[in-house]
Amino acid sequence: MKVLLLSNQPESTTRLKLFGETLARLGYDVVVPAFGTRNWITIARASRNLIAKERPDIVHIFNVPDIIYRTIPSLKGSLFTHLIYDYRSPWGIEYQMNFGRIGKIAAEHYEEKLARSADLITTVNTPLREKVQAYLPEPREVYIIPNYPKQSFLSIDSENEIPGYARKPILFVGRVCKQEGIENFINAAREIPELDFSIVGDGPFSWYYLMRRPSNLTFFGWQAHESVAGFIRKAGICLIPREENALTPYSNDKSIWKLNEYLNLGKLVIASGISREESRKNMNIVSTGSITESIRLYSQMSPELLTSGDYRFWENNRDMIKKVYDNI
Repeated sequence: MKVLLLSNQPESTTRLKLFGETLARLGYDVVVPAFGTRNWITIARASRNLIAKERPDIVHIFNVPDIIYRTIPSLKGSLFTHLIYDYRSPWGIEYQMNFGRIGKIAAEHYEEKLARSADLITTVNTPLREKVQAYLPEPREVYIIPNYPKQSFLSIDSENEIPGYARKPILFVGRVCKQEGIENFINAAREIPELDFSIVGDGPFSWYYLMRRPSNLTFFGWQAHESVAGFIRKAGICLIPREENALTPYSNDKSIWKLNEYLNLGKLVIASGISREESRKNMNIVSTGSITESIRLYSQMSPELLTSGDYRFWENNRDMIKKVYDNI
């Protein structure tokens, strides 16, 4: 059975690629395109042409921005047989934050269209499941497949010294931008000069955020994913310093990759601007205003030791993914 996996940038979408690996192991013929552009119109046209060429049995769309694939449901029945919709992010709420109520109405129109057209729906956590279920005319199951890292992330050899990396720093991993709370991280470094802070990641405006960074903050830029494990292992505390906003209820421990990487490596985590679905060892969710105070408090503590039941791996999703596809 042939499966076509679609997103804005399929070749670089982590969740899509992990689905692809699992489906291939389950025996499916998996097609992951590379569009070579970020132009929505070009991607929409290329995806339709690809469906006509490949004639897949299943098209699995990973949402955001949903408008790209607004015409795909009309091809079901003629160019492919089944549609699966992966609701991985509340695009309508993101647009409301940027463009107001009109943006929300427009974006959620396409979310609803894809949800209603799908034969099956997958998502990453309970709040998003409840949100996408509200689009459906009749109650039906939505399958939760969390964003957990691969088990191999734990086995990456990371014992080599990292030049310039302080002993047990406060660590930020990810995109250097306002949405990820980089300003809160830099402010915390400035307010706690006696501790070392490190950033592993980058962004188009990182130069702006970091041009007056304090001397106790070291910027390492983008690193290969296999190198990130080494930075995390040697950190004292890992930070997610986001602001509380309308996305907070939908962003939790089942949906945030780096949070699960931190926790699987046994690190103390201080996180703001997110919510909690499960009780997890070493995960401390605080208000944005108490980040500095929390760093001072937890810098004196050691993480709890993990047992086998504390780990969360992508491989644990295999049976659920098989169940989804078996139900087609």
